[in-house]
Amino acid sequence: QLQLVESGGGLVQAGGSLRLSCAASGRTFSTYTMGWFRQAPGKEREFVAAISWNGRSTRYADSVKGRFTISRNNAKNTNTVYLQMNRLNPEDPAVYYCAADRGSWSSLPHEYVYWGQGTQVTVSS
Repeated sequence: QLQLVESGGGLVQAGGSLRLSCAASGRTFSTYTMGWFRQAPGKEREFVAAISWNGRSTRYADSVKGRFTISRNNAKNTNTVYLQMNRLNPEDPAVYYCAADRGSWSSLPHEYVYWGQGTQVTVSS
């Protein structure tokens, strides 16, 4: 079982950057594909990015490609996945969630088995 805790959200001006972190507790972190999703008020939860268990493969939603970068550190005392967000725009505000997937490499929320509580990202124009 994994427990996930996101941090790093906040208020940023349009065009600015934020780095989200997701710390995982559990000895099997390195075996999971990790993903980031976001949910804006009144909208469905949507896929943002995913990274394979070894960090060698990544995938992104078209809306963030070229602006966001997902990475991970599987070191035993770190167990963290990151989302570097650059050139934030008014379409990016949402609650951002990290999640763990057993290996389906899916962009669908229901394929992910563990979720964090989310961190709020707000972009001012």
